[in-house]
Amino acid sequence: MSSFFLPAATLWQRELVRFWRQKSRVMGVVASPLVFWLLIGYGSGDLGRFYSGALVLTVMFSAIFSTISIIEDRREGFLLSMLVSPAPRTSLVLGKIMGSATLAWIQGLIFLAFAPLAGVSVHPLELIPVAAAIFLISFTLTGLGFVIAWKMDSTSGFHAIMNLLLVPMWMVSGSLFTMATAHGVVKAIMRVNPLTYSISLLNYTLNLPNAVPGPVESVTVTAAFGLVLLLASGILAAQKATKSAA
Repeated sequence: MSSFFLPAATLWQRELVRFWRQKSRVMGVVASPLVFWLLIGYGSGDLGRFYSGALVLTVMFSAIFSTISIIEDRREGFLLSMLVSPAPRTSLVLGKIMGSATLAWIQGLIFLAFAPLAGVSVHPLELIPVAAAIFLISFTLTGLGFVIAWKMDSTSGFHAIMNLLLVPMWMVSGSLFTMATAHGVVKAIMRVNPLTYSISLLNYTLNLPNAVPGPVESVTVTAAFGLVLLLASGILAAQKATKSAA
């Protein structure tokens, strides 16, 4: 059992230590969504409407920055040495994803401190489900970043793909407009977009309107998407290890 959890815990700790040495990342990740939210919110006169979307954007930015480390680890040779170790591949993948997801979660909690500006009051007892929802979303987005980063050779290419994929996903997730006001193809895209369910889950835990789909459906889809991404990451790592050993 220790052969599985010890490598995962070691990689999780490594991600946190690396982040601690780059404290400016906190400001960069939190400040951009905060400015975006304040401009859009004050411009429309409704900060609360866009709050959950801005929080998810904070988590998304953190996941993007954190999973870049996969490309850096490949360049430095750390990724190869990690894959040829006797540790289970799923353990290694879990450690990387958990480390980056924890960082995204912490930065999401920092953004949560701005909830009173949106007129959102979170009771102390409500912090547990809210924090749990933020972590689940962090884990899912980090898993998505991991799968994409694994196939990339350059950070510039990674940024291009992430912007091309994640920003449109975020825009049609209910962050800017609700499913009820969407029309045609856009509404259909929102229905199959995993981030739609993440936004709805966050709205539900924060007692915000537009928590559609419902909480059970939202948490199920978000968790299932995260699990699929974890399994896909494990398969990619196993394939890479097989090629390296050949």
